[in-house]
This record gives sequence, C-alpha cells and structure tokens, in this order.
Amino acid sequence: MTTQAYDPYRWQRTSLRERVGKAAATVACVVCVALAAVMLVPAALGYERYVITSGSMTGAYDRGSIVFAKAVPVANLRVGDVITYVPPAGAGASGLITHRIASIEPDPAGRPVFRTQGDANPGPDPWTFTLDEPTQARVGFHLPYIGFAFAALADRQLRMLVIGLPALLLGLAAAARIVREPRPEQATRAAVYPARQTQEGRPA
Repeated sequence: MTTQAYDPYRWQRTSLRERVGKAAATVACVVCVALAAVMLVPAALGYERYVITSGSMTGAYDRGSIVFAKAVPVANLRVGDVITYVPPAGAGASGLITHRIASIEPDPAGRPVFRTQGDANPGPDPWTFTLDEPTQARVGFHLPYIGFAFAALADRQLRMLVIGLPALLLGLAAAARIVREPRPEQATRAAVYPARQTQEGRPA
C-alpha cells in the first residue's frame, strides 16, 4: 500500500477565529491606507484640508466633511467661489470659516472687499473684509463625513491604537499559523509511521 506524503505547504482549513482575525486585520489596514492617502496625496498636490464642524454650508459640504483648499491669487477669486479664511477682528466669529463669496466690491483704494455667506444661512455674513496676503485658500473638492475620522484621530491614544491594531492582528495571525503548521520532521513522521503500521497490520 502506498501512503501519500504529507505536504506542510498545502492548503489547510482555517478556524473561524483565524478567518475573522485576518478579515479584521485586512479591513483595518485598508482603512489606515485610505486615511494615509487622504492625508498625503492632496498635500503633495498643494492642498490644505479643513474639517467642516458647523452646518452653515449644509447642502454643499455637510458637517463632518473634509474640504481641500489650494492657494490661488486673490485676483483670481470670483463670486461663487468657496474660501476658507479668518474673519476680521470684531466680527464675532472665531477660528477659520469656510463660506461662499457672495459679493466683491472695490474699496476707495481699489482693493477688493469681500462678503461671504454660508449656503444654509438665510443671509450674508454681517461683515466685510479685505485680504492682505497675495493668495487665498479656495476650496477645490471635498470628501463627505470622513472628517469625523480625522477629528477622532486628533486624540493621540486613539491614533496609536489605529496604527498599532492592524500590526498586532497581522502578527497574531502569523504566529497562529506558525504554531499550527507542523515542523518538517513531524511531517515526515506523520507520513511514514502510518504506512509502516498499515504494512505490519496487514494479514499474511
């Protein structure tokens, strides 16, 4: 009787726990790669990213979206463009604002004076402003709702968990496979001993 030798590299059925672990590790890796791409690729093309935290631009950019803005010459700005800017002192608003340009009028010196409005607001912003820098960040595109993930990653502990979890899961899956696979000498004994027992136990 011939006994087929054991091949330690042949496909082996994996447990449900191992399959779930591999799937979770794969998903986590894909998410990390996607977030890294969102962070790095636009930056390499000269875009800055901003997370929308209010509902004033709902309809165009919902709360939690990320907008990507690129600096353009102030002279190139037009009514209808969406810009991210710091409101003037005394405006009653703090931090950066992402609103649409509602009007551009020259001041007595010929400089453009801007007024903006949020798409979801009933009227324009109550302030006007000029831009002192030669360039201004103008929104080019956005990704909806992914800003929630970026806001969460601002927490250092959570960021380390997101980075370390895929590596941990992949390491555990690899360790489980190594432990489960027999050593070469064990595979040889598993192939030889059953054959000898079969031959000796065969009736004369």
